[in-house]
Order: sequence, then structure tokens, then C-alpha cells
Amino acid sequence: MDRASAREPAGYTTIRTETAQGVMTITLDRPDALNAFDRAMKEELLAALKLAGRDRSVRVVVLTGAGRAFNAGQDLKERQTPGAADLSAELRQRYNPIILAMRALEKPIIAAVNGVAAGAGCSLALACDLIIASPEARFIQAFARVGLVPDTGSTWFLPRLLGHARAAEMTLLAEPMDAATAERLGLVNRVVPQERLMEEVRSLAERLARSAPLSLALTKRALVRAMDSSIASQLDYEAQLQAIAGASGDHAEGIAAFVEKREPRFTGE
Repeated sequence: MDRASAREPAGYTTIRTETAQGVMTITLDRPDALNAFDRAMKEELLAALKLAGRDRSVRVVVLTGAGRAFNAGQDLKERQTPGAADLSAELRQRYNPIILAMRALEKPIIAAVNGVAAGAGCSLALACDLIIASPEARFIQAFARVGLVPDTGSTWFLPRLLGHARAAEMTLLAEPMDAATAERLGLVNRVVPQERLMEEVRSLAERLARSAPLSLALTKRALVRAMDSSIASQLDYEAQLQAIAGASGDHAEGIAAFVEKREPRFTGE
């Protein structure tokens, strides 16, 4: 994999993307608005995720925010502009495709939550496979504060991650959850100092990028499917996926590397 860092083609106005060592970092880049979603950001983020899916050199995606926030949810000023889309249409046309693309992307997505993750921004973090947070991170289901219902997948993710009671508390009371509590309850994987957040995330991402891509893809596929499967169905599905992985060149390379006591060189074949 190319060790040089390279920016993606120009054209984005609300996000930045950069790829190095098999890791695409997507930075939400509206810091003056706490990286709140406007229409352009939704469209550009979806485009970047699709690009990550097509690019075989990308093995891991990192999602973070510029400045002091991860993502503050919907830009409410945009909602006040004439001709703003109906909320239901906005969800179906712009928000929901992002979450579905993240879950369908057969590459690990790591959220580096550097600050507030509110509303749809909280949902965005929850849709990632791993969440690494700084102590400054705050997770807020802010919908009730503006008379709305949690969306962008929050009512699906939260009960599965926290259980019904904690999910109800977080959504009905709309109180912020700090990083330490989120780690204790299993909402995030780990909390690291702010100044080391991106360093730690890059190290983790590069470690994953050195793993067998097909193995990671099939594992993510199985984990996503397991959220709605019976044990019998999941056991059969695991067997199907294992047949695919077991016939791969990466599996043969992994065995050879183990026997020869060396690091494996996985190619995704």
C-alpha cells in the first residue's frame, strides 16, 4: 500500500477526504456550524462513502469532524429557508441513504468523535463499526428539545447498544452523555486524550488496513446481519461465509505466514 498521503479529487465544499496507507479519512468540515448537516454535506458524505466502496486501495474509513465538534446534527437554519424539504422526504432522500451505505460498506468505519455528536450526528457515530472518543465528546439525542422524534437510525441502534431503559432515558430526556459514561455503557469502544485522538485512531485504522480485506468484509457482513437473525439462521450464514473465506488466497497466506513465523501479506484475493 502507498505510504504517501494523497488528497482525493477536488470538488467537495463541506467535507475533506484524504487517503494514506489504505485508510480514507473523511473530515466533516463546517467547523463554524459545528459540522452540522446541510444538504451539500449529506450529498458529499454519501458520495465519499460510495467512492470508498469502489476504491480497492481503501481498506478502512475514518470519520471525524473539524474543529471542536463531531457533528451537531441538522443545520436548523437550513430548515428555516423557503422551500426546505419535508422532513420525511429529507430523511428518505438524504439521511437514510448515508446510514444504509455505511452499513453496506464492507470495510470497517471508525468514528473519531472529537466533540459533540448531537441528533443525526449522534446517529452517524452509532452507524460506525468502532467509536473512539475524546473526553470532550458528548452524545446527545437532541430531538425532543425541538419537538421531533429520533431518526437517522437512532431508534434502531440505541436499544441494541444500550438496552431499552437506557435508550429511553437518552432519547426521552435528551440529556447529553459524556464520553466516560458512553464508554462504561458500551456505546463507545474507548476514550483517549484529545491530543492523541487522531494518532490512536490512525494506528487502529492502519492495523485494520493490514488485515485480510475479505475477512473483514465478511465479518462485518455477518455482524450487520446478526442484528436481525435467529441463532440457527446465523450459524448457517457463518458457515456460508466461512466457505468463501476459507477458499481465499488471504486464508492460504495467513496459514503460510503462521507456519513460517512471519507477518502475513494480505492482498484481498
